[in-house]
Amino acid sequence: MRFTSTASKVAIGFVVGASTVGGIATAAGTFSGSTAVACADNRTGALYVSKDGTCTSTRTAIALGSAAGSIKGIVAKVSPSVVTVNVTTPSGGDTGSGSIIQSTATYSYVLTNNHVIDAATNGGGTVAVEFNNGDTADATIVGRDLNYDLAVLKINKGNLTPITIGDSSSISIGDQAIAFGSPLGLSNTVTSGIISALNRPVTTQQTGGVNSYVDAIQTDAAINPGNSGGPLTDGSGALIGVNSAIASTGSSSLGGQSGNIGLGFAIPINEAKRVYTEIINSPTHQSTRPFLGVSFDPNYTGVGAKVLSLVAGEAAQKAGIPVGAIITEIDGVKIPDQVTAIVRIRANAPGATVKIKATLPDGSTKTYSVVLGGTTN
Repeated sequence: MRFTSTASKVAIGFVVGASTVGGIATAAGTFSGSTAVACADNRTGALYVSKDGTCTSTRTAIALGSAAGSIKGIVAKVSPSVVTVNVTTPSGGDTGSGSIIQSTATYSYVLTNNHVIDAATNGGGTVAVEFNNGDTADATIVGRDLNYDLAVLKINKGNLTPITIGDSSSISIGDQAIAFGSPLGLSNTVTSGIISALNRPVTTQQTGGVNSYVDAIQTDAAINPGNSGGPLTDGSGALIGVNSAIASTGSSSLGGQSGNIGLGFAIPINEAKRVYTEIINSPTHQSTRPFLGVSFDPNYTGVGAKVLSLVAGEAAQKAGIPVGAIITEIDGVKIPDQVTAIVRIRANAPGATVKIKATLPDGSTKTYSVVLGGTTN
């Protein structure tokens, strides 16, 4: 399966699937500045000040600002929350990654990509997770959202270490980025880099022809097949994105799959958090997505997204947007094409108010305040 994007000439592909070949790889990195020691709780990930530079047995020492220890400290903090997701089907299987996002005394939830576990749905196979210490546990699929390429797994094993949830709205280009996962089946792999770009519109076709639209974080931290579903963290070890895709030039050197060329993409955690919270808490384990209520003209080749038709009684019609209008901005973000328009809308929650600037059929421009509707995925 491959991503397609009107904004790029490179192929963007899922990063899932590899036979396990063993081994552990960790990429080193450094920060500058003075050294301070904090203690990360092994279960909650909460940080505490260390007065004498030591920590108790239930906490892990993290050297803050140390050129020799920052990445190592983050790895020690995050690794217990990262799992390898193994899917087995009659025809073979796939390997991906995931993050422990919640844990009680008896069970835990794992966040991953839908495309990682898709082959196991509807009785098509089984799913198991492997922890960083080598232990394994069977997993069940709680729910999934094809539109956002996310899935939640449940394992009957409690008192695990949930990953610290960050804030993807607070990150900036140039910030530290650290990717965890199991590329090519190499569990416990860590790579580091920076946030290369924000709000990259990336799309892919999921099962049944459903399109997934990702308002992606771009990073140069190495991401490869098998990293899908694993965490992308910031410099404190907080989850800011779900690794989902890579761009490639189309050449293949990884057993039939293209490898990292420094262009990786992750689903922002603020977007993912809304989806996985709804999947966990909904009685039907479903999530929702915002609904503008328009169809865009696929034959329009100009700049912007041209409205082909409206859904009666939905958000766009209620706001007064007419058929033939060309959407050029959403919340101040320029809209070059319909993919970007859909991505910008889906980055919001149902009920959110967005400002949409459009060029009308008579050539005039107008900005509309639109309250998005909602629909169940």
